[in-house]
Amino acid sequence: MINAVLVFNNNGQPRLTKFYTQLDTSVQQRLISEIFTLVANRPSSSCNFLPLPPLLAAATPADKDTIHNTASSGHTDLPALVTYRHYATLYFILISTSTESPLALLDLIQVFVEALDRLFENVCELDLIFNFETLHAVLGEMIVGGVVVETGLEKIVKGVREQGKVTLRKEMGKGAGIGGGILGWGGGGLRGMT
Repeated sequence: MINAVLVFNNNGQPRLTKFYTQLDTSVQQRLISEIFTLVANRPSSSCNFLPLPPLLAAATPADKDTIHNTASSGHTDLPALVTYRHYATLYFILISTSTESPLALLDLIQVFVEALDRLFENVCELDLIFNFETLHAVLGEMIVGGVVVETGLEKIVKGVREQGKVTLRKEMGKGAGIGGGILGWGGGGLRGMT
């Protein structure tokens, strides 16, 4: 199960925070700050998986009841893993249970970014700021209630376009946006990945 989806810029400003597990607002804020600090301080040569920070790993018994602990079956719905990917100026972060495959989560992040890139035609951070409805629509096509329901890029893009949530920015000339977009520097390809 996906417990949260977070998107930060390089300065730690959240561009998307979507929690699928109920947490107090104060815990959410501390978690957001703590996770960005952990992810941003990692060298680019490090792997893209982290154990969950102690803030949620040591949840109180009352919190465990609200998250529906199913430890009796050997599985738990408690958040346990942070998976992230850094593209150009943005960090895409998923918080999940231990039952989710980290490699599948990396693929999910890749599909999310590619869907945004197709919808905005060379997506950049400003697209996410001014068109947050599209950002949420893409996420809604992919994840419902913390469960991944769609990973097909074409179906996701088609579903969002049918909702009428896409607003394209006016072209500002060659290399529009910050760094020419998230996925590449001024053109196609995935050179912006680390």
